[in-house]
Amino acid sequence: MARLLIVHHTPSPSMQTMLEAVLEGARSDEIEGVEAVTRPALGATVPDVLAADAVVLGTTANIGYMSGALKHFFDTVYYPCLNDTVGLPYALYVHGNNDTTGAVRAVEAVAKGMSWERHRPPVAVVGEVGRDDREACWELGAVTALAALERAGEG
Repeated sequence: MARLLIVHHTPSPSMQTMLEAVLEGARSDEIEGVEAVTRPALGATVPDVLAADAVVLGTTANIGYMSGALKHFFDTVYYPCLNDTVGLPYALYVHGNNDTTGAVRAVEAVAKGMSWERHRPPVAVVGEVGRDDREACWELGAVTALAALERAGEG
């Protein structure tokens, strides 16, 4: 069975809404053979990443950067996973009150340094999470679950 790892920092109702939409997409009845596993960014481990066939990252935009929790995740897994996760498909969703540009740039820089492959453009939401944003998150979860299947050789 393929494994999709969702690493998230969810301190707000907006981030909870986005996470739930990603999970609904990843666990869609139309997608079989994928286990969607969620881990808070402060609790995600090296074995979690090494067992993943694809990753979805969720973060707030804090002072022009990714959340400290997601940064901690990257600090924890970077070197132990560097060589064994080359080409790992990843996707990103970000929420900010004013801007998400710096957070997106920071996550993409670290993921590039790990040689992960961005599976699709990030879902970046400023302000209230609307219906279109929830649909974009649902699609992000579903499409990245399919990428996990493909990488696992089951798609």
